[in-house]
Amino acid sequence: MKLGARIFKTGIAVALALFLAALFHFPSPVFAGISAVFAMQPTIYRSYLSLIEQVQANVIGALFAIVAVLILGRDPLIVGLTLMIVIALCLKMRLESSTISVALVTVIAIMEYTERQFIEFAAIRFLTIMLGIFAAFLVNLIFLPPKYEKKLYEKIRDETEAILKWIRLYQQQAADHHHLKDEIETLHEEMTKLEHLYLMYKEERTYFRRQRFQKSRKLVLYRQMIASADRALSVLKWLHRLENELGRLPDPFHHAICLHLGSLVGYHEQMLLKFVHQAKPLPHHVWVEGIDRERERLTSMFYADGQPPSDYRLFSLIGAIIDYGDRLEHLDKLIDSFHHYHYDDELAKRLEKSAGGRS
Repeated sequence: MKLGARIFKTGIAVALALFLAALFHFPSPVFAGISAVFAMQPTIYRSYLSLIEQVQANVIGALFAIVAVLILGRDPLIVGLTLMIVIALCLKMRLESSTISVALVTVIAIMEYTERQFIEFAAIRFLTIMLGIFAAFLVNLIFLPPKYEKKLYEKIRDETEAILKWIRLYQQQAADHHHLKDEIETLHEEMTKLEHLYLMYKEERTYFRRQRFQKSRKLVLYRQMIASADRALSVLKWLHRLENELGRLPDPFHHAICLHLGSLVGYHEQMLLKFVHQAKPLPHHVWVEGIDRERERLTSMFYADGQPPSDYRLFSLIGAIIDYGDRLEHLDKLIDSFHHYHYDDELAKRLEKSAGGRS
């Protein structure tokens, strides 16, 4: 079992919340620990946004709980009705589910009073929950700030390699149709996770001007990497969908498709290695000129008899292949531009260190 940074930080946040609640002699410090659990977020930026929302939710929950007790009492039905009103209001404000949970904990914590002065009791419970929220924010700000760039690149690399592997298997006519169908669904789910990881990296804060400029370029570059992988997946989907139709194509045309796909796959693999300085940087025209010739040959064979093939779906396949090539050319230019301004990149060093640690 692997203990990630978020698990570690959640434990520290709960411990800190309980310690501070005991230090200030707050009764029922468990509420501080509960609110700290709900307040943990994967990035500092989200933690800041969550802090604002959870303060709002805590205030809403406390106000409705106090008003409900003073006017209607603390009957279980009144507690349930108050919870429904708070949920409806939080949903109207489009607050996150974890934020709504904090508001509900506040309502229950305040409305379960027994013997003390109610206003004093409500204020203490409110402050106890706020203490847990601020403890979680403090831990997220100080301890182990998340670093998503290495995870993002490795995820892009792994998913791209998985897609390109299946395209190569198609070239060799070795891909099993039913197994490939299941694999495409899995790859689509992983691409969705990749988009989420990209968002996490985008939300990471940078504190120096040079780093902000470098990161803005990287965001564009990683977005293009993801788009290129997505276009490769689109090509793979069409290859799977048109497997029977492609098998009936004339041999020269089928060979031209496989040859062009092989060049694009090699080009794509070279781009991933080139970005982290693990491949010799070949001039842009070395790849592009050969790919352009293959593309022209492919399109000329597509209209060899003056008429396109009768199966209109082949248009979609050829269009997906051409779009994939265009994405790779743009990615190549972005990588060259990035290396021109930011050659001494730390990502390659971290990847080498990680690989050395596993060996």
